[in-house]
Amino acid sequence: MSRYRLQPSPAGEAVLLGHCAHARYVWNLCVEQESQWRPGRGRMPGFAERCRQLSEARAENPWLARGSAIVQQQAIRDHAQAMAGFFAGMHRRPSWRKAGRDEGFRITQMRPGDVRRLNRNMAQVRIPKVGWVRFRWSRPVPQGVKSYRVSMDRAGRWHVAFAAIPGPIPAPGNGEVVGVDRGVTVSAALSTGELLCCPVLTARPRQHRRRLERKLARARRGSARRKQVKLAIARLRACEADRRRDWCEKTSTDLARRFDVIRVEDLKIRNMTRSARGTAEEPGRNVRQKAGLNRGILGSGWGLLVRRIEDKAPGRVEKIRPAYTSQHCSACGHIAAGSRESQALFRCVACGYACSADVNAARNIAAGHAVTARGGDGVTRPVNREPQPCTPPAA
Repeated sequence: MSRYRLQPSPAGEAVLLGHCAHARYVWNLCVEQESQWRPGRGRMPGFAERCRQLSEARAENPWLARGSAIVQQQAIRDHAQAMAGFFAGMHRRPSWRKAGRDEGFRITQMRPGDVRRLNRNMAQVRIPKVGWVRFRWSRPVPQGVKSYRVSMDRAGRWHVAFAAIPGPIPAPGNGEVVGVDRGVTVSAALSTGELLCCPVLTARPRQHRRRLERKLARARRGSARRKQVKLAIARLRACEADRRRDWCEKTSTDLARRFDVIRVEDLKIRNMTRSARGTAEEPGRNVRQKAGLNRGILGSGWGLLVRRIEDKAPGRVEKIRPAYTSQHCSACGHIAAGSRESQALFRCVACGYACSADVNAARNIAAGHAVTARGGDGVTRPVNREPQPCTPPAA
């Protein structure tokens, strides 16, 4: 989707919040219907039946009738699509939406004149019950879009996203293969020797966020002061997320343009970032250390980077089993845990080849050191036996 920053007026923002509340209410009603279903109770109402029930609810509730029927019907359709994705095994079961966290709605049946440009930096979009709302013209709106989604994040920023799937980036045709090793200290290490780091908040904003979090812990629940502190924290987190998203977009575009084949590790990030807290009967160990590692993994944008590469270079991404990629020497092929001297340095105990540990793993990934996710014969692929120049990192 092509997303733009929306700038509604105070009166328009109140109507947008009402649309979000109506869409959330209808969505939660659909979730409640699904939760009450049991075998033997007949079929679950479909889209047409739920739209009929919605018409009855609008006739009985004036506050619901004041909203847009398009917004409310699309909430029903969005839930139906989410349930279809759940039964297809694409994602988890749709859950309840909460005010302040899941604010958004979708508009369909767009007409060509619903979006118009005002000047070099601003444009307008027509929203039902609101009228014309301005948004920043950061790039041209895709042609032929039929729907768009309006959303508000936790930092209070409004966005409009037009539903358009961009075309894939063409392959350069140079036959080059690159391996990408993802880490915490180094977000992405390439087999070419490049070390890429995802930008994070600097020291002063991090200290400010910690002070705000301590202030939040002292604030009384439900107070206006607590809402102000939560909004300030959300703005800092949104700034960090924007930097991470921008880095993933630029890095994925650069890799798709430079290489024909991109090989990454097949990592189960959801399992890797699972909490180690345990239960009251069997508490976990090193819980704080594991929580810090989880934050580092999620803050490096592992999943987003690979997902965007797959979107921009479909059919050119291969996933490699990560087993022994950090212990395998990319020069001689010897596997030994002792070769990993530290988190940053790899020195082969057999041939003495020294290199950055992340770059060594990336070269093993580029060589297809393990079975690919597309299926393989289980045989380790040969790697380049010629030592490649790489100086060890400074102590």
